Amino acid sequence: MSGVDGRVAGLQGLPRKNGELVFDAPWQSRAFGMAVTLSEHGAYQWDDFRRHLVAEIGEDPDRDYYASWLEAFEHLLLESRTVTAEELERRTHEYLTQERDDVF
Repeated sequence: MSGVDGRVAGLQGLPRKNGELVFDAPWQSRAFGMAVTLSEHGAYQWDDFRRHLVAEIGEDPDRDYYASWLEAFEHLLLESRTVTAEELERRTHEYLTQERDDVF
């Protein structure tokens, strides 16, 4: 995701090591990529995401950064009506159980 910082303001505070983004698990990079991409494509304003993230971190400062990121992302997806609660619940269940209907 090179160059992201120039396109989406506010990403400078992300966890980094030697200037590179740091992810401890694949789901973290996926959540990051989806949040940035949807904002870049007009699903919501980046400042709205940032506001949600600050609120999530404020609710539980000891929570893992990307857990707060995911909570903020989910709340914003619901608020912006990008997904419904049922869709989010279904996808979460699919991810957690690794059971998903074939799309083909």
